[in-house]
Amino acid sequence: MAKLTVTPRTSLVDEPVKIHVSGLAPSELVTLQASLTDDKGVLFQSRAFYRSDEAGEVDLEHTAALGGDYVGMRPLGLFQFLKPEKMFHRLMKRDVMQSPFHVRLDLFSSFHLVSTPRDQPVTSRTVERWHVAPGVQRILIRDGRVRGALFLPPGEGPFPGLIDLFGGVRGLIEFRASLLASRGFAALALAYFGYEDLPEILAEVDLEYFEEAINVLLRHPKVEGTGIGLVSVCKGAEIALAMASFLPKIKAVVCINATSALNGTPLRYRNLHINPIPYKLEHLRYRSMGQLDIYDIVEVIRTETSQGSILPIEKAEANILFIVGENDRNYNSKAFAEEAMERMRRHGKKNYSMLCYPGAGHLIEPPGSPFCYHSWVSMFACVVVWGGEAQSHVAAQEHSWKEIQKFLWQHLHPGVSSKL
Repeated sequence: MAKLTVTPRTSLVDEPVKIHVSGLAPSELVTLQASLTDDKGVLFQSRAFYRSDEAGEVDLEHTAALGGDYVGMRPLGLFQFLKPEKMFHRLMKRDVMQSPFHVRLDLFSSFHLVSTPRDQPVTSRTVERWHVAPGVQRILIRDGRVRGALFLPPGEGPFPGLIDLFGGVRGLIEFRASLLASRGFAALALAYFGYEDLPEILAEVDLEYFEEAINVLLRHPKVEGTGIGLVSVCKGAEIALAMASFLPKIKAVVCINATSALNGTPLRYRNLHINPIPYKLEHLRYRSMGQLDIYDIVEVIRTETSQGSILPIEKAEANILFIVGENDRNYNSKAFAEEAMERMRRHGKKNYSMLCYPGAGHLIEPPGSPFCYHSWVSMFACVVVWGGEAQSHVAAQEHSWKEIQKFLWQHLHPGVSSKL
């Protein structure tokens, strides 16, 4: 009798899960399938085909998938390669505190490709995958103009503080901040447009708003008051570089697929006003299924008129980690990171490093986030191509997530080991 064992049954989304099948005949072909329904009721599934060893067992830590949604040794492949039944839908956990993702794992005999009501698995197990650890506290922030959610680890603290910034997604995105709090950081998920009474669209980057957010975070009694970190992606990473260039009290910055200049959106800070490099919208391209490819709308080669839009990143005192997906289809993020580092190098600065991932796309997220090549973006009111090759991308997410945490601990809380 085949037996499916999955341990642990409850875990954080970035933690390993051991999946083991026993009781099979030697060299028996089986299909393992994962299914979950997200907060919007959209079904996600993945499957892989395995052959048992001489003992009649399949151990995902030691047995390679022969085909399906991935191949090779992928202990977490069933979670990392989940695909939406509804095309162009992105798996993103909104309610991190009240419910986990319930992932059902099914074992089917032989080759199983399409599920019908008549198909019944040999055996099944359901696991809970959480974005927040037990004891983490969520505090809704409405302080002055600042809107967000502060996640605090259990204990008295004080904890190293950081602000988490996403890009062109409206509203308050909390899943990365809640995971970082689960690893020992006081993490503020910061909204800056399309949320409550904040501007509906990002017509201007008001750097004073982000300065207020830094002060709100540092005032909290459980946050270390010497300085903060920033974790950012896309437009949020552009803003993070601007914050590091102009604002004090920032000690460490993680920039995931960032540009090195203001693009499309002007910046204001007190008496300072910086005009952006306009998007070259005439270079938008549509793919075969109507997806929007925006790779060429952001200028890499600078003209004389664009020099004033380049961020003076050489002024930053913070340590900066650039994370680059070399198959990013939003823009040439590697070229922008190299441009920023060269500017810092020319000014005698050494407070920077870069991690490059061939085959990775734009959305380099924690390991619990499945690979997403393209998805609907409300800001554009269409589907945008993010890029990436699936297997390389998920490997980049696994590696970069560990490196991000090590980098933040090193520069925000020296002498304390990462809580990996």
